[in-house]
Amino acid sequence: MVTVIKNSKVNDKPIIRAWESFSGWYWFAVEHVEDDLYFGFVVGIYPEWGYFSTVELAQNRPMVWELKKSAISLIDMEVKT
Repeated sequence: MVTVIKNSKVNDKPIIRAWESFSGWYWFAVEHVEDDLYFGFVVGIYPEWGYFSTVELAQNRPMVWELKKSAISLIDMEVKT
């Protein structure tokens, strides 16, 4: 199966927030669940859909940073899942 990230969407689901890391990981939020909890697609060692917390991402600064909307629109990748 292939997950397509293009035009600010993950498989046609709009990306509402996104983060990148020096290790090459990406977190693409497509749903705001509550407070600091999001659901989305994570591109890491094993790309997968799941829940993640902005608090946990913030604890890893400066190694992890939030992407601007203009940067999200430039991402074009296909990920095997």
